[in-house]
Amino acid sequence: MVDSALTEKVLLATGGYDHTIKLWHANTGVCNRSLTHLDSQVNALEITPDRQLLAAAGFQHIRMYDLNSSNPNPILNYEGISKNITGVGFHEDGKWMFTCGEDYCARVWDLRSRNLQCQRIFETNAPITSICLHPNQGELILGDQSGLLHLWDLKTDHNEQLIPEVDASIQCVAIDSSANYVASVNNKGNCYLWKLNGNGTRLSPKHKMIAHRKYALHCKFSPDSSLLVTSSADQTACIWKTSDFSLKQELKDEHQRWVWDTAFSNDSEHLLTASSDGMARLWNIETGNIEREYEGHQKALTALAFCDSFS
Repeated sequence: MVDSALTEKVLLATGGYDHTIKLWHANTGVCNRSLTHLDSQVNALEITPDRQLLAAAGFQHIRMYDLNSSNPNPILNYEGISKNITGVGFHEDGKWMFTCGEDYCARVWDLRSRNLQCQRIFETNAPITSICLHPNQGELILGDQSGLLHLWDLKTDHNEQLIPEVDASIQCVAIDSSANYVASVNNKGNCYLWKLNGNGTRLSPKHKMIAHRKYALHCKFSPDSSLLVTSSADQTACIWKTSDFSLKQELKDEHQRWVWDTAFSNDSEHLLTASSDGMARLWNIETGNIEREYEGHQKALTALAFCDSFS
């Protein structure tokens, strides 16, 4: 009998250091299914656009799990990478996957190919910590530990570089769905924002803010582009208004530790966080209150994937 979680429309997955990935009933906080992720922590999770597969990035592997079966094991395993994979994402039509890692490389993988080999590689001079795809589906934005922001045009193979701050490691990069802004956060807690010009990734400096007093870990724009979240080793997630980049809400809990990953609900009214205390939390952005906690992991949580959009 097929588990009811497999037909649940709202998808929530969490992973970390306990070698399991958990799938949750997002509305109740009940874990419906556990997937095995042996030999590695989970660095990043992403659901395919068709909501059929879950990609898990770990050490030397990207593993794909079938969300529509009861099989707890990966059905595909992308290999050939020597170190940690730190980021993963998909073309909006699911044609290809992109990844980045500590081996100084970003990769593009053709998901229609059967050989499970990457088709394109972009090399840098430092471990790559984060990657995101421009809404035009033709450019990738990467951040690395040397502090460089890379803009890779997939059509022309041209690339540009920016250095937001000297002697600071970029920990995360993000672009909003309207392609108006690019954001990055670094290990000094600073957040940099650029205004996008034209159809491509021509960036004009827009704003710098001290987002956190400690190591920043993650940043992401809300689906409606009105908000930006940054999270940190200071045990908080901060919500900023993109209209003037003022602080709207600071999300914190006495039990919460480092906040490694975040995801907005499709209506931009709720935020999910993954913390190294082993908990995922659902927050009401307007009130700053926790509405639900997802408890069950035995070690630190470092990644989550959430999808409540059915378009």
